[in-house]
Parts: sequence; C-alpha cells; structure tokens
Amino acid sequence: MNEKRAWWKESVVYQIYPRSFQDSNGDGIGDLNGIRQRLDYLKELGVDVIWLSPVYQSPNDDNGYDISDYQAIMGEFGTMEDFDGLLAEIHERGMRLVMDLVVNHTSDEHPWFVESRSSRDNPYRDYYIWREPAEQNAAPNNWASRFRGSAWEYDPATGMYYLHIYSRKQPDLNWENPKMREDIYRMMRWWGDKGIDGFRMDVISMLSKDQRYPDGVCRDGNPYGDGLPYYGNGPRIHEFLKEMNREVLSRYDWMTVGEGVGVGAKEALQYAGYDSDELNMMFHFEHVELNPGPYGKWNDNRADLRELKAVLSRWQTELEGKAWNSLFWDNHDYPRSVSRFGNDSPRYRELSAKMLAVCLYMMKGTPYIYQGQEIGMTNCGFRDLKDYRDIEIARVYEEMVGGGLVSHDEMMRYINHTGRDNARTPMQWDDTPHGGFTTGTPWIRENPNYVDINVKEQMGRKDSVYTFYRELIALRRESDLIQYGTYHLLLPEDENLFVYRRELDGEKLLTVCNFTDREQTFTWQEGWGTEGQVLIANYADNRKPTHGTLRPYEAIVWKWT
Repeated sequence: MNEKRAWWKESVVYQIYPRSFQDSNGDGIGDLNGIRQRLDYLKELGVDVIWLSPVYQSPNDDNGYDISDYQAIMGEFGTMEDFDGLLAEIHERGMRLVMDLVVNHTSDEHPWFVESRSSRDNPYRDYYIWREPAEQNAAPNNWASRFRGSAWEYDPATGMYYLHIYSRKQPDLNWENPKMREDIYRMMRWWGDKGIDGFRMDVISMLSKDQRYPDGVCRDGNPYGDGLPYYGNGPRIHEFLKEMNREVLSRYDWMTVGEGVGVGAKEALQYAGYDSDELNMMFHFEHVELNPGPYGKWNDNRADLRELKAVLSRWQTELEGKAWNSLFWDNHDYPRSVSRFGNDSPRYRELSAKMLAVCLYMMKGTPYIYQGQEIGMTNCGFRDLKDYRDIEIARVYEEMVGGGLVSHDEMMRYINHTGRDNARTPMQWDDTPHGGFTTGTPWIRENPNYVDINVKEQMGRKDSVYTFYRELIALRRESDLIQYGTYHLLLPEDENLFVYRRELDGEKLLTVCNFTDREQTFTWQEGWGTEGQVLIANYADNRKPTHGTLRPYEAIVWKWT
C-alpha cells in the first residue's frame, strides 16, 4: 500500500446542526447539553469525529454563520463551561471534535465591524471591504449576493458601500489586511490550545477577492451579476492558506476540510494536495448541484445518473495518490439525499437510503454523515411558506414570486426540493411529540413523518437504515481495501446502474447499485471474480450479484482476490 495513513483518512465524521439536534432545556432550540446527552448514541453508531456547525455567539441572521464573537458560545446553546464539558466527554469516548470556522465574513454586530463602520479613519476600517459609490451613488459593481439582491450595502454614516457576499448582516472580511489575518490566526490558536481536533472551513475558497472588483455576468434570471469568478479561488487564496497552515494548522494534529465553492478537482489539488501545505481535504458540490434550471438551484429536476457518476468518478481518479476525498450526500445546506437521489416513498425509502450509503461510502475518502441521514430522514415538504425559517428561502421567494418570475405553487415545489430547511428540521429521536427533540415548541416545525421515522424504532430493528449504517461503518473500519484501494468506474454510460471496482494489494471489490425503482439487467463480466463473498447488501438474502438482474434500489458489495 503506497498511501500514507492518517487518522482523519480512516475516520467517519458526523455533522451536527446544533439548533436541531437535541434540546435539553425545553426552549425549542437544540443546545450543547443536548448533544452531551446523545454522545453514547454517536459512539454506538461508530462515529469517530463530530463536526459542529457554528456554536459561537451570533445574532442568528443566518443561523450562526454570522458570528459576533469567535471566543464565546451562543447563549441559546449554553456556556463555554458547557462546551468544555462536551469536549471532555467526546474525548473520554475516544472521539474527536471539529469546529466550524467562518472567516470569510463576520456578523455586522461583531466589535470589529461596529468599529469599522464608525468612521473612515477607524483602525478597524480596513478589516472589511469598503468601496466608494459608483456614479449616481450606485453600488461599486453589479455583484449579486448569494442570498439574492446586491452584494453591496450603502452605509450613510460614512458614505461608502461594504461588501457582503451573503446577508447584509454578514460583511466580508478584508484578507488583504495582515493585521486582520493575525487576529484570525490568534483566535484559531486559542481554540487549538483548548483542545479541539480541527476545523471545517466555511466558504474558504472565497477569502481572496480580485482587487479590480469588475462587474459579473448576469444569468439565471438574476438582475445582478455573478461575482464568483472574482471572489472564488482568488489571486491570493493559496498564499493566505499557506500562511494559515504555517501560523496555525501545522502546530496541531488536526483534521482540516475546506468548503470549496467553485472548486473543481484540479483546484482541489492546490488546496488539499499532499504537497500543498494548506488543508487535508475539500468539500466540493458538483454532484449535489447537477441539472440546474433557469433559476439556478431553484428547480425540481432529478440528476442524470451518468452525469453523477462522471462527477464522482472524476474526483476519485484525479485525486488518486495526490489528495484526499470528502464523501457526502447530505449537509445543512442541501436537501435530504433520500428525497433527492433516492426514493422517499414508504415502499422504497429504506432500500434507497441504504443503497445511497453503499454507493458513496465504498468509495475512497472520508465519509461524512449528516444528522438524521443514518435513519433515512426525508425532505419536509411543508406546504405553508411560514413554516420555513431560512433567510435564503425568504429572500428568494420575495424576489422570484414577488417579481413575477414564478408562481407561488411553482416556487413551493422548488423550495420543497432544494431548500436548505429540508435538512434543518429537528432530529427525529422517537414518536413522542416533536420527535423527542424538545419538550417545548421547536424553533422550526418538525417533519410530520417522525412518528414513523425515528431513532428509537430503528435501533430496535435489525433491518433498519440505522443498523445498516452501523454495519457499513464497521466494515469500512476493518478494511484497508475500502479505505485505501484505487477506484475504477465501470459501465459509465449505463443510465440506471452505478458500478465500480476497488483494488488494493491483489484484493478486489465490486460495488453495484441500482438507482431505479425497477428491476435492471446486470451482465456479469469476465474478470469480476465468480468466487468471492458478499461484504454487505441491502436485501436480506445477500445473494451474489451474478444472477442477471438487480432488484429496485438494490446495492451489493462483492469481494474477491
């Protein structure tokens, strides 16, 4: 085996969205002590690393991704003492904790920005990106906010605009300023000295902006321009990350993963190549952003399996021996995978949830499980707009329906298919009111199907999605072939089957997945090893994959030498 071992390569990561995981005090909001109550559950599942979405002090304009104090805990989530207790209990169980690092922007209530906007000559003015108005007091350029509208906000106190790629309450930090960078590094070292085990880095590919600030191209029905070519993968991004690695990351035995907006496989080699001296791995979004419609992600399209295979396989092959992959279907920003890539009907939900797990987690890379994925939680499908809480959904609805681009019914279809709140409904622990998440009123309505889909029911059943995830995690842990073997896509033009081979030191593994609700013909090919064993399968009979047909959403992993 040529691949260098590392603990973060051999780990399974579980992402917790704290607001929706477990409420311990009845206020309807998940909290740190609620997470502490569920650590044994995560340990039993087989999790090695817990990644917490932001728990820092925040006014919650964007659910914690607008930070007002990097070294304090959000009051709704608890205290720093609660955090210290959580960290200690995680380590006592032999697990690790990764924090969410959000340093492209802060909250406009952060003391740095309060000072920055107070006057043009304030020492903190240059911590953020300020520009003079264009002609007739217009914005400096036409860039769109990723939450719709302009990415610039006029501040009458000083007569200038500040940049906010997200909400206007999330002003972008100016990474051109070395003093600001050192303050960020000092904060990161503070958390490192506290004993955390790494960072997931929010929109890390956006730190460096093209200092010309040119206009972007208008597309997807948006009257504002696409600035991503000018704030994504910017001219100094690798300089900044190498500096961050030198000043902070290299000093700790950490797992670091960057959120790579606009990052393809070739760019990932620069961010996370074994010789890059930057990060351990990157998240990419090509596979979860296939088949955009005329309004970008706001559509109800299904991904074409051939395109899905091509994207995932490209990342496997182009990173082979050069960088490490992140494997995920679900997170807090995307809808539930069983609703999007599988089939969330009662007949096929569990089969397709298991199939999706097999398909992705038999690949090479570090698997990420998002809370509830391990029980096959589905999109919420709320019919009333007021049941959604996401700032992005509210802004897009206002612009697209209010602007006459689409009807209310059409927009609700899009929201129910791709909206972020599909992943943010409360964790479904049992069939008691609110799914056992809270004794109070939850901050966002629970998915009504918690009565049927919940942890308590699945932990007591041998054929449940939860039990299957436990078996899959255990299988990965004991297999160098699964963790480090090379990847080879088979049948790339098949519209219904995802088939690939893994190889290591003479051992071979075949993964066969049917992505449809129909039987599919499967032709066994010479050299695929007629003598071997089924490692895992999602139908109870575990039959060999040589029988000529695959049943609906069937997944089989076959090993031979």
